[in-house]
Amino acid sequence: MSPAPKALVFDVFGTCVDWRGSIIAEGRRLNAERGWKIDWEGLVDAWRGAYQPNMQKVRSGQLPWTHLDVLHRMALDALLPAYLGGTPKKAVRASDMERINTMWHRLKPWPDAVSGLRRLKTRHIIGSMSNGNVALLTNMAKFASLPWDLVFSAEWVRHYKPDRETYLSAPQFLGLKPRDVMLVAAHKSDLDGARRAGLMTCFVPRPLEFGRAFLKSGAYDAAYEKRFDLNVRDFRELATALGC
Repeated sequence: MSPAPKALVFDVFGTCVDWRGSIIAEGRRLNAERGWKIDWEGLVDAWRGAYQPNMQKVRSGQLPWTHLDVLHRMALDALLPAYLGGTPKKAVRASDMERINTMWHRLKPWPDAVSGLRRLKTRHIIGSMSNGNVALLTNMAKFASLPWDLVFSAEWVRHYKPDRETYLSAPQFLGLKPRDVMLVAAHKSDLDGARRAGLMTCFVPRPLEFGRAFLKSGAYDAAYEKRFDLNVRDFRELATALGC
């Protein structure tokens, strides 16, 4: 590996937190509380499926700059009717829609995430590097005890990953060179975008991000790649590799 990074920035959804399991669990609690029959597994998969296409509308100029909470709500409004499962549409009030949309603010961390980040923080600047907006990422950090030194968000530069401007925002704001900053992510396309911008990269597989059925299908790519500066099992192994 090249010289150790001075700062580490982390993809958040899927890399640090279990978005799918968290939303399904909160949704099922809401079903029980309200007597609903919403298909949360189907909804959350479709909701996440709208993530990249809606961001691409912003990248392409089809939509003006629109932060992720708003994009999530646009997708939820369009998708929810197909997953009500017998729940009357009128039973889901405006306040319920807001509660559902902000489920993305209340995502649980993977078991190694908080302890690994705390170790890494002892020797490195650590922060998010996410397409989430600032309010979302800040609320999530409070909820999940993610110990960021600072939040890097696509909202600061009004560009969504994999736009170069997003990755370069971390070294620019920190007064560092791109090669002094490492992106840690579970998604290879994200890491490739960071590599093109000159950042160091670390791959951390999260085999359960999309659920056990997806993992059993063999569709998840957990293979280590030589093009990344580091490949590690989890954040604790990363901390050990970096001497933390």
